[in-house]
Order: sequence, then C-alpha cells, then structure tokens
Amino acid sequence: MNKLIRKRLYGIGASAVAAAAVVVAGVTAGTASAAPAAPARATAEVVVASPAVTASWTPPKRTLVEGMSGADVKSVQKRLSSLKYYAGPFDGEFGNDTLEAVWAFQEVNGIPTTGAVDAATKRALVHPKTYKAKYPGQDKTRIEVNLHTEVLVYYEKGQIALISHVSSGGGYYYGGGARAVTPEGKFYTTVFLPGWVQVPLGEMYNPVFFVSTLFAIHGDTEVPLAPVSHGCVRIPMDIAAFFHNMVKTPGTEVLIYGTPQWES
Repeated sequence: MNKLIRKRLYGIGASAVAAAAVVVAGVTAGTASAAPAAPARATAEVVVASPAVTASWTPPKRTLVEGMSGADVKSVQKRLSSLKYYAGPFDGEFGNDTLEAVWAFQEVNGIPTTGAVDAATKRALVHPKTYKAKYPGQDKTRIEVNLHTEVLVYYEKGQIALISHVSSGGGYYYGGGARAVTPEGKFYTTVFLPGWVQVPLGEMYNPVFFVSTLFAIHGDTEVPLAPVSHGCVRIPMDIAAFFHNMVKTPGTEVLIYGTPQWES
C-alpha cells in the first residue's frame, strides 16, 4: 500500500485494513499487485472543456422527468448514448438508467443535478461539453474517477467510451473510528469477482478491484447523488453488469482525483 493511500485512509487502523483485505471469494490481497506511486494531485477541479463536436439534435418541447414515457424520451436516450452516457435501452421509458445518465451528463456539464431534462439540460444536450482528461499523457485505455463531480470516465484507445455517475467515499466515520474515504492516486485494476461478493463492510456487485481486494469499482442498488460509500466507487447496477467486460483485469490504469464534495 503506497504512502498516498495510507495518508488518505484517515484513521483506518492496521486491524481494520487487515480485516478489509481478508480472503474474498478465494482471492487474497497477496494475489494482487501493489499500486504504483500516485501522480501529483491536480489543483483544478473543473472537468468540463470545449463543446463536443456532435450532430445536430432537436430537444424535446416538454420538460422530461423520471416516470415519463414517449418518443421524446427515446430521443433523449439516443442522444445521451451518442455522448457515451448509458441511459438504458431505447424504450422511451424514463427509468432509473436514464435518470442516472442525466445526472452524469449534468455533472459533466456543470449544471444543477435535477435529474430532469429541463431548460438548462436541453441547451446542454444541444451544445454538450465533453469531459476534459486530467492526465491525457497516461495510458490511452484507462479509468478516471473525479471525486468532486462524482463521475467515472472510461477511455478506450484514447477515446471516451463510457461516462457514469458514481458515489464515492462519504467522509463519515464508521466502525472503530475509520473514515469513509476513496483513495486518490494512480492504481491498476487487480481482480474481478462476478456476482454479489461479501466483504467485511457489506456486499458489492461485480466488483473490479483496484487496490488489492480492498477498494473496488462495483455495482450497488443505491448510487445516490451524494458520496455515501465506505470508500469504494459505486456505479449503477446496469453499468456494473457490463463494465468488467470493457476493462482489462488486471492491468487497466485507474486515476482517482479531485476534492471530495464533503471537503469542499
């Protein structure tokens, strides 16, 4: 475990770390490679950049919210998909997948995360901004997680392949005084475990670990707007169903940065 991780664990004692790194579904911490040294922490937290070059698109006339349906919802789903947000099937139903895709889009575009396709979101969908890579000189295929905006971006061969809303460490204290913090730095995926996996701090779905078998990017039934995890990076369940097939395990670079919302 590198110095940066030790610094960011905020009071997790040796016993707690050892408990969290016990055998998980037959995979032990000893089977995973150590995380490389972390890059210098960036000072800027803004992730939006110049407008993306996209085909023209006509926004819906009405404001769309969760629970609605229709051709205009389907149009928004297709638009979000073209911008690499996963909005679920193009079924015209504004369900949870579409809601979380709208959240991610609003987070990247710096507009209020209402979850509604409102006036501000419509304007942004017509003229979207793209995510600005924090470390473009790193691996062409990599995962970036911004703790300030609560988004994950997966790059494949230098191009954005997926943008997802996440919920990271919530900054609260739990157990014997440990603090729920997602470690910042440069890591690599270590192991993928299929299905629901039981760990000392609870259950996680399809976890892709990036610090031994201690921290993971994983699915969860609750991925709220606020950072609420014990330190892992939660992603929506439907994205977790295929995310492990997109990345290489072990070996995909994972870059985590940004001032957590509870520190701002």
